[in-house]
Amino acid sequence: MRKIISVTMVLLAAMLAACGNGQQERVGEVQQVDTLPLMVMQIQKCSRLYTSEYQLHKIVTFDDTLSVGGKVFQQRFKLNLPLGKRRIAIPVKASVKAYVDFSEFSEANVRVRGDKVEIVLPDPEVTLTATQIDHEGVREKVSLFRSRFTDEEVTQIQRQGRDDIIKSIPRLGIIENVRQNAARQLVPIVEALGYRPENITVTFRKRFTISDIPNLIKTVEP
Repeated sequence: MRKIISVTMVLLAAMLAACGNGQQERVGEVQQVDTLPLMVMQIQKCSRLYTSEYQLHKIVTFDDTLSVGGKVFQQRFKLNLPLGKRRIAIPVKASVKAYVDFSEFSEANVRVRGDKVEIVLPDPEVTLTATQIDHEGVREKVSLFRSRFTDEEVTQIQRQGRDDIIKSIPRLGIIENVRQNAARQLVPIVEALGYRPENITVTFRKRFTISDIPNLIKTVEP
């Protein structure tokens, strides 16, 4: 059910400021407007709304021990050589951002029931910058008879760090943070159209689980 109310210049200015528009529209007199299209238009102006950002750091360690093995009296054995060890610790970092993109937001994302309104957010998106190595923090310990780690080996270990960071993202509660932060920015827009805060709900189309989050992650170059 669409709701018809009087909107003054003050209310319009409040809505435009909600997403940092910074512009004010002049309205000569009180007008009668259809609030649903106006609500959609103001929310669309939020465009890509970044709501959560995390700086993640992880130290990836890798141990490589040279050993010899064989078979004696039908028994297999493996012996680590005392001078065959090498170890490396690589600090890696990445930036994780979560946002909702309102460019395709439409009236289908708004459910009005009497004096209650529900805003159904577009699916959240999560971007992960390519992991970077803190080269000054790399620590390497190599035994006398072993060679140092090659660039290719370091790159493979870095990929392990990236995979570990991706696995840790679901535990950050990032999706719920996106919803809460989006609500804090959208509720004033809807409230300015005459709805009471307790009658405004901001939600996603579904409850995203830990298993859903990897599918929402996109890797981008820094």
